[in-house]
Amino acid sequence: MSFDSKLSGKAFDWKVLSRVIGLVGKYRSRLIWAVLFTIVSAFIGPTIPYLVQHAIDFYVGKKDSQGLLNFSLLILGLMIFQTAITYRQTFLTNWLGQEAIRELRLKIFNHILNFRLKVFDRTAVGTMITRTVSDVETIADIFGQGLISITGDILQMTVILCYMFFQDWKLSLVSLSVFPLLIISSYIFKESVKNAFQEVRTQVSRMNAFLQEHITGMQIVQIFNREEAELHRFEEINGMHRDANIRSVLAYSIFFPVIEVLSAVSIALIVWYGAGHILSNQTTFGTVVSFTMYINLLFRPIRQIADKFNTLQMGIVSSDRIFRVLDLEDRITDTGTQMPVIRGKVDFEDVWFAYNEEHWVLKGISLNVPAGQSLAIVGHTGAGKSSVINLISRLYQFQKGKILVDDVSIDDYPLEYLRQNISVVLQDVFLFSDTILNNIKLFNEHITLEQAMEAAKLVGAHDFIMALPGGYDYQVRERGATLSTGQRQLVSFIRALLQNPKILILDEATSSVDPETEELLQNAIQVLLKGRTSIVIAHRLSTIQ
Repeated sequence: MSFDSKLSGKAFDWKVLSRVIGLVGKYRSRLIWAVLFTIVSAFIGPTIPYLVQHAIDFYVGKKDSQGLLNFSLLILGLMIFQTAITYRQTFLTNWLGQEAIRELRLKIFNHILNFRLKVFDRTAVGTMITRTVSDVETIADIFGQGLISITGDILQMTVILCYMFFQDWKLSLVSLSVFPLLIISSYIFKESVKNAFQEVRTQVSRMNAFLQEHITGMQIVQIFNREEAELHRFEEINGMHRDANIRSVLAYSIFFPVIEVLSAVSIALIVWYGAGHILSNQTTFGTVVSFTMYINLLFRPIRQIADKFNTLQMGIVSSDRIFRVLDLEDRITDTGTQMPVIRGKVDFEDVWFAYNEEHWVLKGISLNVPAGQSLAIVGHTGAGKSSVINLISRLYQFQKGKILVDDVSIDDYPLEYLRQNISVVLQDVFLFSDTILNNIKLFNEHITLEQAMEAAKLVGAHDFIMALPGGYDYQVRERGATLSTGQRQLVSFIRALLQNPKILILDEATSSVDPETEELLQNAIQVLLKGRTSIVIAHRLSTIQ
């Protein structure tokens, strides 16, 4: 399935929105307070122009300086109170947004950890990173600049209109005569920015995937002199990202001046119409002043509401993409309950397996490895040798047949228990950008430095580690780039030995190393194989021998 999604013609998906709100369900009290603060602020703002109108008409006109002072202090107090309310509402909504993305990142990473490997086979790593990092960030805007803020703006506009029509319905109609143009402009802006932002998110995903892939594969790019060609490809993607952003900037640069012009026209109509009515005593000077304040208050959220609506939509698009990942149930089923002491006997009974349903990699494979014995698998590339280890460890699920460990189906073991008893040493050893010790322990706090050193001595790796700057605290670069192939293999042997597995699998573990290192690896292998069931995979029979 695709993890990309686009907005449909409807405003936004309420189902997705409800799931996003559910992320902060345990902070319901804070959400309720944020909504209450928004409602209070929406009523206070429009009240101030009404009080100004009252002060002008009843105190300025009558030259009541004491009454004017008292009323001015009331207005000042209300403005200070509104500022405090706005501060608290802004803090709470943004706090909820940050809490939502924290919860969601934990959920999505935990979900990704349990995906079958075939999900990663068909999904670019950059795309998965975009879902976990960039897309999750936009969800905070649903709370900070989206739903609650839009609701508050709409409520405030409603209150303003009520005040206006209550004071002078004729002046209200005159001042709002530009509203049809305003609504049309806002709709055109909303649609333009929505499409531009959607394209921006798509291009960000493409860019992340491209960069991740090419930085990881930089050695191949440089060996085959592809720097210039790949630069041109990146230039094209980067240009499309720029163009999408420019389209959104263009929409903003047109929309905001249009709103300013319409606001100015509305105020001019108020002054023109209101002045005539003041002269004919049909309205008061205070009413005209309050109406100019109402228009400024009314147009301010209108300037922002289309932008906030797009922010909300983009947050929902990103949420939809993330929920597609969370809803993907292509996970490893872990319902096993049997935990007997594993001796290491392995049986394949008529096993059929395909990465893609139409192309069988293993066809009716049957084999038996008694506990404590070794099995050698030799074959050319693509023959399915590595598929055997992927199936035993339940990294992939076979389609037909049975795989048994000690006459118990591997599906009947708890996944963690099964893998505790199986260690795999691969040809391409992956090391994290961390210390030698942490790469040996794999961040298992129960393994001590002394245990790691003892295991390193057994496989013959202690001397080379101690020769490194910092010894076991030596920082290897990403994927262990600062170590040789043989040194990385020895590190993988140490961590395999520390796990003390009953079943050991070696997949081309001594290929691509010099003779001196290979001798070290052979000695390490003898230590590893002792008393364990082992499956050794190689391209050549001489390697097995």
